[in-house]
Amino acid sequence: MISRKDYRKKNTQGSKYLIIAGVAVIVLACAGIWGHNAYQQHQATVLAENKKQVAYNKKHFNANVTIYGVKVGRLTVDQAVEKIQAKAVNKLVYKDGKISAVRDSKLTTISKEQVQKYFDKQYTQLPTDQSYNYENTALKKGKSKLKAITAASVDYSVAGKTFTLAAKDYLTQVSYYSGAVHYDDASKLTAKLNAMDKEVKTLGKSYKFKTPAGSTITVTNQSYGWGIWTASAKKAVLSAYETGKKTIDGKNHIYGEGYTTQGLGYGKSNNGLGNSYVVVSIASQDMWVVVNGKVVVTVSDVVTGTANKGDNATPTGVWYIMYKQKDATLRGQNDNGSNYASKVSYWMPFTMSGCGLHDAPWRTDWSSTAYLKGGSHGCVNIRPSKIKSVWDAVKVHMPVIVY
Repeated sequence: MISRKDYRKKNTQGSKYLIIAGVAVIVLACAGIWGHNAYQQHQATVLAENKKQVAYNKKHFNANVTIYGVKVGRLTVDQAVEKIQAKAVNKLVYKDGKISAVRDSKLTTISKEQVQKYFDKQYTQLPTDQSYNYENTALKKGKSKLKAITAASVDYSVAGKTFTLAAKDYLTQVSYYSGAVHYDDASKLTAKLNAMDKEVKTLGKSYKFKTPAGSTITVTNQSYGWGIWTASAKKAVLSAYETGKKTIDGKNHIYGEGYTTQGLGYGKSNNGLGNSYVVVSIASQDMWVVVNGKVVVTVSDVVTGTANKGDNATPTGVWYIMYKQKDATLRGQNDNGSNYASKVSYWMPFTMSGCGLHDAPWRTDWSSTAYLKGGSHGCVNIRPSKIKSVWDAVKVHMPVIVY
């Protein structure tokens, strides 16, 4: 049997345990409440921070973003555009056999729209340390293009001759920017084409010619002939460098003088005259029309420009029929300054100064000496009775040899 003393002692111990347990429960409850509150506060802090980061990332690049070699991490689109424009290379230059990447402050390196596209590609809702690198692909392509151009070579054939034009020999400086090739200094190519023109052109060329009368004379091309059209030829050569074309036919890049600028006589025999032409002898006052090597018309009493008046003398050399016109009115000034207007039935001009073949119904003196003092203003006068045969035989662009 438990004594009262022991019983009280036992109850006291039990109470202590209950008190301790109660305190423990209260402590745990408080800790739980505190922990919950702390978690709630942490979550709220995280959410608030996330909101800030989301808002920040909507306007700023991630930390490790490079565009055209320029770091734009944590910058806005506008800031990135400004930095790229200030620091990125935007131009390639070939000079002295080398290709260099440079920055030209006058050029627009990148548009805001392009930077915005890069921004959209790298965009994440929350910041990331992932690296993004956007290269200037246009410059990469440009470098390959410059290498190909400067290593190119083309054979330029003209008048039976072939000239090999290697880009490295004739391009001093070439640049690439804004998506295109620019030939900054191709003066050596221009000089080469000019030298080629001088070597092969027939404009101004003198050569031997056998007249229908049987004599051999020396004549000089005036408006008749052709030369290398260097501007067109240069464009063709540069295009060939870019496209990889290996040959150029020079006949597609010639020029002429006078009424037509297309160039005449290219590839023809007989010094470019071919076998059809008009011949006028001032000394004998004869004219012949030769077609396919045969004389088809002979006029033995033409009257040329007045010999004792320099401005009226018919110009010698090789010209060409510019065009043909029926029922024309020829206008000009007489020696006394008065104006004239002469109507003709057939008009075939061969100089830009106004000399040509035509009928002269007003003329009465058709002697072989008429031209000495009473000739024309420079034209070749033909009797009305003979002009039709001349008209029928003469063709536009036919050479006219006056000697």
